[in-house]
Amino acid sequence: MKSRPEGFAAAGLFLACWALVHTWFWRHGQLVDWPTYRRYGTAIVDHGRVPYRDFGVEYPPGALPVFVVPATFADYASAFGWLMAGCGVVLVFVVAQVRVRAAFFVALAPVLAGSLILTRFDLWPALLATAALAALVTGRHRLGWALLGAAVAAKLWPLVLVPLALTWSVRRGRPRAPRAGLAVVLVAFVPFALLAPHGMWESLRGQAARPLQVESLGASLLATFGHPHVITTHGSQNLAGHGVVAAAFAALQVVSLVALWTAFARGPATRERLLRYAAASACAFVAFGKVLSPQFLLWLIPLVPLVRGRRGVAATGVLTVALVLTQVWFPERYWSYADSFHLSGVVLARNLALAVLLAVLAWPTRTRARLRNS
Repeated sequence: MKSRPEGFAAAGLFLACWALVHTWFWRHGQLVDWPTYRRYGTAIVDHGRVPYRDFGVEYPPGALPVFVVPATFADYASAFGWLMAGCGVVLVFVVAQVRVRAAFFVALAPVLAGSLILTRFDLWPALLATAALAALVTGRHRLGWALLGAAVAAKLWPLVLVPLALTWSVRRGRPRAPRAGLAVVLVAFVPFALLAPHGMWESLRGQAARPLQVESLGASLLATFGHPHVITTHGSQNLAGHGVVAAAFAALQVVSLVALWTAFARGPATRERLLRYAAASACAFVAFGKVLSPQFLLWLIPLVPLVRGRRGVAATGVLTVALVLTQVWFPERYWSYADSFHLSGVVLARNLALAVLLAVLAWPTRTRARLRNS
């Protein structure tokens, strides 16, 4: 891909924003995840232990490289931060290849998301998933599917893009291209599945079996209008009981995704529709999931601004509202919310904003004149 001058400007803006969130109020009350990543990385690099067999890993195998690389440096936190900054810069360039204006919104990601962007690895799967879409819309189907397979191997959420990508490639006369993605997934998962089938299964099962996490839409409704009991399990704060509510939102999540996939398959396979339905599918997965950690919004930052027209402007505005609302309580006031549901109304407002975002992205175009870009 040829780099545009605007891409360099956007990358510079990203780095400036990255530096900014090391200062001011972002410096206080941080909640970091890199110590967990360091534990995984040092176990592999310093002690030669095998993931899933010798120690449990919460994430899929495709996440391991970004845990291991910083472990080869003396200062893990700094090395990890630079690695994520690099992912962010590349992400800006990738988005610029598809839509230059969107790249400048992505460049603001550190300011929009806050300090959590410094210590989570979610820019890695977001980069892979966005690069996959960029390759697909430019006709590079094998590369797109290979990148999508890598994204799934890094963090399972890009699976929601697979039905859309499959429709896209089949309609474009490339039905064999998905084999590249399958090959990448097999290369990532099969060795560990053979070495440690029980550990691999427990990693996947543990994610699927998580209860209603306190920041999810279902939990924020219960916290705002009731007094649920909070427990700490699966490395997060969750609501005890309320299995029916969790199941209801899981069903809503599945129904929403199937509806989006079906709607895309029934309409024209245009570039604009693929990008819009990709953003909508990721949003449905985030908005209605049993777990809604703040870093999940990083997945949406590069996808939503790729949507063009007034719909795209509205969607980007709603996403910005959701990001700002998240920073009202996370990270500095997270424990006030988790312990006593302080600011539960703000958490609920953020989650409702994500539901509105999904509606904006998924709302059907009614006029024939706009059908081609719907």
